[in-house]
Amino acid sequence: MKEAYDELLSVLAETTDLEKVRAFLDDILTPKERSDLAMRWQLMVELHQGQTQRSIAKRHNISLCKITRGSKILKTEDSFTANALKKRHPKE
Repeated sequence: MKEAYDELLSVLAETTDLEKVRAFLDDILTPKERSDLAMRWQLMVELHQGQTQRSIAKRHNISLCKITRGSKILKTEDSFTANALKKRHPKE
């Protein structure tokens, strides 16, 4: 499975064209999987913006466990995700 995952990452890394990435993900993911992935990113954005885990959980009607993972990632030094969020969503 690791080889398949690495190959998937290579395919994604081959393009910076948003529409090609969208087409690829639309091909291989179900609408539910795409929604789950988008929700995961939204949680990260909201955490990065300083919203509390409880308020995020209540707003999206999800468990705190799902949000805790994102919180830990943002606290990790040199996190790619944290750096991507800083770049796209600078704090005011």
